[in-house]
Amino acid sequence: MKPFFAQRKIAAPVISVLATIFFFHSTVLSQTLRVAVAGLTHDHVHNIMHQYKSGEVIIIGIAEADEQLIQRYKKSYQLPDSLFYKDLTTLLQHKKPDAVLAYNSILEHRDVVEICAPKGISVMVEKPLATTVEDAERMADLAGQYHIQLLVNYETTWYPTNQQLYEMVKEKNTVGDIRKMIVHDGHQGPKEIGCSKDFLNWLTDPVKNGGGAIIDFGCYGANLMTWLMNGKAPISVTAITHHIKPDIYPKVDDDATILLEYPNATGIIEASWNWPYGIKDLEVFGQKAYLHALNPNTLVERDTTQYYTTPVKTPQYTDNILYLTDVLHGKHQAVNDLSCLENNLIVVKILDAARRSAKEGKKILL
Repeated sequence: MKPFFAQRKIAAPVISVLATIFFFHSTVLSQTLRVAVAGLTHDHVHNIMHQYKSGEVIIIGIAEADEQLIQRYKKSYQLPDSLFYKDLTTLLQHKKPDAVLAYNSILEHRDVVEICAPKGISVMVEKPLATTVEDAERMADLAGQYHIQLLVNYETTWYPTNQQLYEMVKEKNTVGDIRKMIVHDGHQGPKEIGCSKDFLNWLTDPVKNGGGAIIDFGCYGANLMTWLMNGKAPISVTAITHHIKPDIYPKVDDDATILLEYPNATGIIEASWNWPYGIKDLEVFGQKAYLHALNPNTLVERDTTQYYTTPVKTPQYTDNILYLTDVLHGKHQAVNDLSCLENNLIVVKILDAARRSAKEGKKILL
């Protein structure tokens, strides 16, 4: 039998189109990140699982020791046995990912970097970077020594409204010089909204999480304000915490207010597990106008006379995988953005000072 192309002559334009489609498909596959997942105890891991199921990312291994968690995720996402390893060291002996994504307790982030950095593997952790300044600085030293990317993922980084607010403040000078920033973050409480028991076990632990609401939701405001202040740390930090629900959260605070002092501006972070509803917003008051990112899609502007609803455009990056792909491929420099290491070192210092301030009842100078 003659070869197919010898039996039937195909027009050159058709072959060209087929070749283009094949090339495009191959290119997309070659650029799809191959990642390993460290831990399944952080409920945000569902995000990467959905991205995996939709083909946005390739998971080549999962490090998790808890058998009931393994079985739960196998069943929920139809994951093969071959993906699972008991620990990250064993996983990396068998697999070579483009990056490792950490979905374990904040305390364990340092361990992930200690394992990955000497192998030249970049790491993205869920917010915040670390529970202590010591751990954060050790992680940064390892990232520098071994020339890896060390990045932090926040839900609010990918809000179109936050990205547009930043552009209006920094590039268009819409509000003039910033005078006050206010961030409200939180919900009714992690137990109240149905977080898994595996997540709650470390989220409500003062060592594994570093605190309660002050860490869980205080980090968002610290991250956004450091970004808006051009990567500069505040002069001082003052904080108060409350223990409104000790019967539910006996070991950690469930409400925190953090005041950040800058040379010509003030930041107020209101972090709580006691809101009547879920909230993640950002307000910026300037010399001549006001901007309020109410949620991911609604941005309000006010000048001296009236309010306007500002149309929101799609930002360059809409999730952590798109961003991480470009950083690893050298298409984006992680400098003074919300995920970058420099910003998040300052976030940890702010949170550390906030804990000390609440405990000691005084302003902490940075």
